[in-house]
Parts: sequence; C-alpha cells; structure tokens
Amino acid sequence: MYLETPQGRRLAYHKTEGTGPCVVFLGGLKSDMMGTKAVFLEDWAKRERRAFLRFDYSGHGESSGAFTDGCIGDWAEDTLAAVEALTEGPILPVGSSMGGWQSLLLVRALPARIAGLVTIAAAPDFTEDGYWASFTEAQKKTLAETGQVELPSDYMEPYIITRRMIEDGRKQLVLRDPLHLPFPTRFLQGTADTAVSVATAVRLLEHAQGPDMQLQLVKDADHRFSDDRCLELLIQAVEEVSATA
Repeated sequence: MYLETPQGRRLAYHKTEGTGPCVVFLGGLKSDMMGTKAVFLEDWAKRERRAFLRFDYSGHGESSGAFTDGCIGDWAEDTLAAVEALTEGPILPVGSSMGGWQSLLLVRALPARIAGLVTIAAAPDFTEDGYWASFTEAQKKTLAETGQVELPSDYMEPYIITRRMIEDGRKQLVLRDPLHLPFPTRFLQGTADTAVSVATAVRLLEHAQGPDMQLQLVKDADHRFSDDRCLELLIQAVEEVSATA
C-alpha cells in the first residue's frame, strides 16, 4: 500500500490490523521495511493479533524520492504522516538506529499518543555527535564546497552525507534539552555494535527522564541485532512494555 503525505511524498507501507497499542516499526538510515527485525515483528503481531505498521521513509525502500535528497526532518515528517493517517489511539514505537532518533522525535510530536517505547541501538543526534564531530577539516571543506561527503559503511555501500542532512540534523537534536519519557521504555544495545557505541546508549539513558526506563546490554551483539537471541529479546521488550503500558 502507499500513502501520499502532505509534503507530496509517496510512502510504501504494510499494516496489520489488530488490537493496540499499535506497534510502529521505525527503521534505520538507508534500511527498509523488509529488514529482518521489521518482518519478524510483523509475524509476531499477526500471531498475537496485534496492530502493527511498518513503512519506508522517503528515499528508502519502495517509497518515492532519492536518499540524498532527504534529511532527519523529512523522515520525521514521513513518520508523523504515516502515524496520523494509518493508526488510531495509543502507539508503541519500536525504533532501530536512526529510527531510535525518529521515535524520540515522534514522542516530542505526539506525546499524548505514546503508550511505550522500545529502541534498538538508538542513534539520537548522530549527524552532529557522530558524523560532524568526527569529520576531518578536509571532509568539512569538501562538504562545504561540494555539498556532500562519502563515508564508508560496515553494512552496505558507502553513505553519501549531504550538507543539508548535517544542517537539518541540528534542528532535530533531542539530547540538548530535557527529554521526558513518561511511559515504559526499553533501550536495547549490543556490546559489539561498531555503528552505535554503548556510550551512546548510556548517554541516552542518563539524559532521558522517566519512571520506568531500562537499558539492556547484549554481549557480542552487533548493530544488526537480528540473530535469534536478539530477536527474542526484542519481542520480550515489546511484550513487557505492552503489558505495563
């Protein structure tokens, strides 16, 4: 199915009808809704007759647009459009990597609708604290002069990071101001993750404020967090949050 957003973007999605809160999977940078975690959660939702939504941001997967034209703010608009058009009532975002940042932006946009939150290797503010902070002077010069810089990836072809992504990211930061998560929250993080560090997970845990917040470290799990052990831990976290939401 496809959704036309108010910004004129065309988002591909799959929706499973069921009881709530609706679980909304938010994928990572350059990933899509056909990833292992998204499909595994959908299979769980169908078995449990739970409402579930997965979709592709613009410039990702089967949605319209080019990846290099997008930025964090665009994908936050996509997320908000999908949630508002395709779900009703309480929702439970499950955000992976960049999707973890998106889930926190969604909390800020729709605080009254969030029943709980689960993240996997959440990467809030990574455009500033990861990319920009690690750029050499040569890379910063290239970004300023050409509008983009190429970065290697352990998981796919190199990332093309644009000046617009960096500049827009500064408008979307969530770790500079108070971050209130007044609902059950579970952060999952692998210790062998080379894309998002344990220090980032701890920083998020320490910065956020909430009455029921836990960080679970999984020894030797990598950024994909997609082996059988990790997928079972993901389901456990979603079920635990659902039970107490």
